[in-house]
Order: sequence, then C-alpha cells, then structure tokens
Amino acid sequence: MRPELQRRVQRYGWDYSSPYYEKGWQLQLWPAQKRLLEKANLQKGEKVLDISCGTGLVTFPIAETVGPEGSVTGIDLSEGMIEKAASLADKDSVSNVSFQRMDAEKLDLPDDSFNIAINSLGLMYYPDPDKAIRETYRVVKPKGRAAALVWGRRKECGWTDIFPIVDRRVESDVCPLFFQLGTGETLQKTFRKAGFTDIVSERFDMKLHFDSDEQAVIAAFLGGAVALAYRKFDEQTKEEAHAEYLESIGSYRDETGYDIPGEFVIVSGKKFG
Repeated sequence: MRPELQRRVQRYGWDYSSPYYEKGWQLQLWPAQKRLLEKANLQKGEKVLDISCGTGLVTFPIAETVGPEGSVTGIDLSEGMIEKAASLADKDSVSNVSFQRMDAEKLDLPDDSFNIAINSLGLMYYPDPDKAIRETYRVVKPKGRAAALVWGRRKECGWTDIFPIVDRRVESDVCPLFFQLGTGETLQKTFRKAGFTDIVSERFDMKLHFDSDEQAVIAAFLGGAVALAYRKFDEQTKEEAHAEYLESIGSYRDETGYDIPGEFVIVSGKKFG
C-alpha cells in the first residue's frame, strides 16, 4: 500500500473507531500501558509529548503524574480521536493537556521541545516507523528520553485472526507490517538508528480480559484497526465475521469471559546531550 493511502486508511479508520475505542480497549490495555509509564520514569514538572494519543488513555495519567507545573501535548492522526480526547479534558477540567491532529512522521513541533516522548501502541500503524522515531528524537531535548510500547510477536497474540477474517471479506491491508516491530530486536534497532542511546528493552506477556462476546466483538471490529474495512460489511457478513472471530478465540473463554493472551514490547532510550 502506498504511504499516503496507508495514512488515509489509518486516519479515517481511527475516526470511525474513536467512539468505541475506550469501551473495547481501555481496561484491557491499561496494565501494559501502566508498565510503559513506569518505565518512562515521569517526573513532576516535565514537558511530555504523547504520540498517537488516541482518546487520551495514557495522556491523562501522564498529566496527573507531571502535575500542574508540567504539561502534556497529545497528537494523533485521527481527528475523531483528538476531538474525543479534548472533550474529555474539558469535561474533567484538565488544564495541563493540549491536543492537536498531527502526523507522527512529520511533527509540526520545534526541535528540542520535550523532556520525554511517549508512544503507546501507535508505531505499528505508520508507513515509516523509522521516520517517526527520527522525528521523535528531533523534538526531544538533549538528555531527554523516549519510550514506546508495541505489540509483540504475532504467534503470541491470541486475537490476531481478526486480520485474515476481515481480509477474506474485504481487502484491507490495514497494517501489513503490524507485528514486525515487536519481533526480535527490530524496535531497538529503530531507536538506535534514530540516535538514541542507553536503549533498554522489555518483552512481556499479559492477558486481555473481555467480559462478554459483545465486548470482544466491539474491540475487534469497531474499536480497532479494522473499523474502516468493517464498515463495508452488510449485516449478514458482520454476523458471519463475528461468529468466526468468536470461534477463533473460543479456547480462551471461561465462565468470566475471555482471557486472550497478548505479548508486548517496551523500548526506551535517551538523547545524547
């Protein structure tokens, strides 16, 4: 897929998923995202960039940690995500956050602006992750740092049949290299090429709990990467796809719902200065 087309697919796909993203993923992703923020070692008063912030799932915890003397700028390619995040900030009167629609591969931000940049589960969707990490390096201050969370290896993530299930019904090519960054040392090498030093990597497993069939379906089809392709399904196709997906995760079901395995990778590094 051409880079400009992939960006368009990502932008409008996440626009469509923004109303469902929190319901499908907030509780499920928080343990991994919390671990990312712990590794980031955020400090009071720091100026933070949250790249691919979505609806603010990590933006708001960051804002609380850095306190009123600090600040967080959340950026995302999806206008729907940014609008949702901004409305939540207004609703809860969070004054030390701001949100802008922006391409992670072309940050409209000055050099050496932030103490730390965070990227939680955004890098897998970019046409050129290397360029995005170079841009991250550029906007971080000397002696500043960056930390990123990505999904791990495909074989270790129990929900991945969603991609072929959708692709069999409508061609999507949502993220052809989705799991590449979480395989081997790919993400560490990307950080190193961008100029980061003192690189630390951690790979870990976590279960994603979904209370019901409905919640699992919302997360997979409406709240995630295939939302744009899913819009093309008629009602019968939707029902067939739902049934096939639920069958694919059936082995992870018990009396409490689904506990689906997921593997994650966190990589962090520092900017020389």
